[in-house]
Amino acid sequence: MRMQRTADAQSYRRMTNAELRESFLIENLFCSGELSLTYTDVDRAVVGSAVPTDAPILLTADDALRADYFCQRRELGVMNIGGAGSVIVDGIRHDMANLDVLYVGRGSQEVVLESTSAGSPAKYILLSYPAHTEYATTHVTREQANRVDLGSDDAANKRTIFQYIHEDGIKSCQLVMGYTELATGSVWNTMPPHTHNRRSEVYLYFDITQDHRVLHLMGEPTETRGLWLSEAQAVLSPPWSIHCGCGTSNYRFLWGMGGENQRFADMDAVTIPELG
Repeated sequence: MRMQRTADAQSYRRMTNAELRESFLIENLFCSGELSLTYTDVDRAVVGSAVPTDAPILLTADDALRADYFCQRRELGVMNIGGAGSVIVDGIRHDMANLDVLYVGRGSQEVVLESTSAGSPAKYILLSYPAHTEYATTHVTREQANRVDLGSDDAANKRTIFQYIHEDGIKSCQLVMGYTELATGSVWNTMPPHTHNRRSEVYLYFDITQDHRVLHLMGEPTETRGLWLSEAQAVLSPPWSIHCGCGTSNYRFLWGMGGENQRFADMDAVTIPELG
């Protein structure tokens, strides 16, 4: 497990592009046969990936957690963006198709991640926050997720939000999680943007072809910066920062949040003329 510290709102204004990427970007995810975890100072979120191939991968508790097992004091969201697989939680198998999500509750002692085929492995996104109580481990398919259609062709932001772990879906302590997909011909996400001081957010962009990129915009509304992202890169978004993006083609992104309010619509809107 690597440790990552982010800049505050004042220091951020003076950072170079390389410093911004080092502070807010998580790279080198989804390595074949490996578990990758990053412990961040943004609400103590753990962001990671697992790509089991010939052998299952056990989710272990790094010394940094000071825990007997990973979910001793944490809850965990797992999304599969690869081939078919399974996640086994305390001996109970949950089959995971592409774009399925599994919520793993606090107190779950053993989490094992598998792929059905090593040649077409599952690719698991892992997002975890501290939890103060226990909720049931729950599996949800893409078809069972709450679907919200937003945007328009004229604004190039026609998109569909799939909500899995949220106030009216899978119950959790503080984790909220789902993904958004852009329609063909649309490129803008979360525009107009917003902030939400009551929670932080993690964005992980995927299904970006090799010759395309997404420009992720972050920062205080009047001090915005851009980070060019490729496939399967994640951005940490602290409460003071906007989070939106524009791609050179359509794409998908996982969003996950942790904080004191799980209401999806709890946000502080920023109008487009306010941006700077």
